[in-house]
Amino acid sequence: MKKRIAIFASGSGSNAQKLMEHFKPNTGVEIALVLSNNPDAYVLQRADNYEIPVHIFDRQEFYHTNDVIDLLKNLDIDLIVLAGFLWLIPKNLISEYPGRIINIHPALLPKFGGKGMYGDHVHNAILEAGETEGGITIHYVDENYDEGQYIYQARYKIDKGDNLEMIKFKGQQLEHHHYPRIIDGIIKKIKK
Repeated sequence: MKKRIAIFASGSGSNAQKLMEHFKPNTGVEIALVLSNNPDAYVLQRADNYEIPVHIFDRQEFYHTNDVIDLLKNLDIDLIVLAGFLWLIPKNLISEYPGRIINIHPALLPKFGGKGMYGDHVHNAILEAGETEGGITIHYVDENYDEGQYIYQARYKIDKGDNLEMIKFKGQQLEHHHYPRIIDGIIKKIKK
């Protein structure tokens, strides 16, 4: 019986794409659904390219109904992966999937985390703080932004003269390398 992953994303979806590529040849795991709060997100095109169904929802559906949870349960989803998803996960979804919602953050938490700290906001804050290293954090999701238990962290060196694009690139290289590998290890441990 295949283990099934649902990906939540709000934007371009480069990490989602890496997960789709990683799991496509895997006979025991499949990306069963991509969900987004943004009907214009490029991640929806990426999902279509891999013939993965999508579901677009709004705030009302996500926070005030059980429709998303019912959909995940009907599809027998084993693990939820956030890949650039910007909304806080509601308590009812966390309760339904305890320890089975994973996120990736483009900094070494606890630094540069919390509400509003995503994408370029994080990278600009790292540059402004004069940090000598940056990194990524893969963590479980709880009821607060970026406060769930850490699963894995990886670092990169920030060289003098590195600009926003350079540190973004270094961070994305780490994300694209480690996220599929870590997710693979986690889903293998989930009992069907």
